[in-house]
Amino acid sequence: MLGQAQEGAAAPPATRGPGPVARLRAAGRTPPGRLRAAAAVLVALVLLFGAAGLWQSANRSAASGGLVSRSEPLSQDAAEIYRSLADADTTAAAGFLLAGQEPPALRKRYQDDLATAARLISEAAARTGSTGGDAQLRLAELNQQLPRYAGLVDTARAANREGLPLGGAYLRYASGLMQQTILPAAQKLADSEAAALDEEYDRAAAAPWLALSLGVLALAALARYQVLLFRRTNRVFNPGLLAASLAVLTALVWLGAGAAVAGGSLDDARAQGIDPLRRLNQVRVEALQAHTAENLNLVSRGATDAYTQRWDQLSKALAGPAGQDGSVAGLSQSPPAPAKDQLADARKAFGDWQDRHAKAAGKDAEGDYEAALGLTLAPDGGDTADTAFGAAEQKWAAAEQSEQGAFEAAAGGVDTVLAVQAAAVALLAALAAAGTVRGIGRRLAEYR
Repeated sequence: MLGQAQEGAAAPPATRGPGPVARLRAAGRTPPGRLRAAAAVLVALVLLFGAAGLWQSANRSAASGGLVSRSEPLSQDAAEIYRSLADADTTAAAGFLLAGQEPPALRKRYQDDLATAARLISEAAARTGSTGGDAQLRLAELNQQLPRYAGLVDTARAANREGLPLGGAYLRYASGLMQQTILPAAQKLADSEAAALDEEYDRAAAAPWLALSLGVLALAALARYQVLLFRRTNRVFNPGLLAASLAVLTALVWLGAGAAVAGGSLDDARAQGIDPLRRLNQVRVEALQAHTAENLNLVSRGATDAYTQRWDQLSKALAGPAGQDGSVAGLSQSPPAPAKDQLADARKAFGDWQDRHAKAAGKDAEGDYEAALGLTLAPDGGDTADTAFGAAEQKWAAAEQSEQGAFEAAAGGVDTVLAVQAAAVALLAALAAAGTVRGIGRRLAEYR
């Protein structure tokens, strides 16, 4: 009976070994386990540093390349669209005033302005693509309104050649369409492209703080662990960890130096190109608007004083002190060396334009319309306000080319510097990770 009872009794439960987590914790308390954990942490830090350096440098490289190849050209094209349209309006008024005496060069300038605006609108639409957003809407509006304006001008010209007074009304209506609809759309386009340029510039000039922070952290961790190994083993150097530290240090220096060099070049690009070009564009646009008001005032023959008021407003802004935005004198504040003489010549021509306009305005106030017209513009050029304006505009255009060249010289090649930096940081981080594995692997081999 006792045997049967013993046979029927339940067998004692089998003894279970420790679980995976417990075994992992136990292994982590051993010297080899601590070495493996340290290797994992150090390799992760080094690779994170490399990944951050690669990402930030590549991002800045792409932004720098886009700044030169896309954002800045689009911004300048938008400004040129505005200037071409404003100049077309001015030239149309001048041609209307000269009527049958209009020189072929003046008519060609008007046609070239419209052709330039149409071409740049098409090119800008192709560059911005379907993701252009607001810019695409502005470009579509410009593309729609430009033929309408040209048709109104042609009607005004035809009526004027037949001696019909309706021609002046058509021209004023065309100019109203330009000033109130087309140019505001062009200005919004220029503003949106300028904002996109600033955004791209900020991306390109951003310091790689994340990568630098991770690099310093990885270097500090490598140094601290080598100190710990020295205290435990009395071995001064671990070749693998020392090589990893040197690789991280080199990557850090490369990253910092590259960021400084690229940042300096981009600062020069802004100081010598982007900012001066914006100030110059503003002055050229306001000067064109003033010249349009000057011509349309003669077209109106005293029917309205709106053009005289517009001239006074713009002329006062253009002739303002050097510290005032949009003033001719303000363009000469710390300009790039290549544009300094050109801006000085333009300032002198601007003064001549103001003086000649004042003489013409005086004759107009006396009721001598023909004398006022002759002092404002003439078929053969001559000593007129229009000639002085043309001289100033020519010098401003030359200054723009100089400032554009200064921008390209400063910003060109920055993307290549940053692309090389991205590749170098990634390679050095990989070498540092390999050195870490090798250095700690030699210590692990001592436990086998």
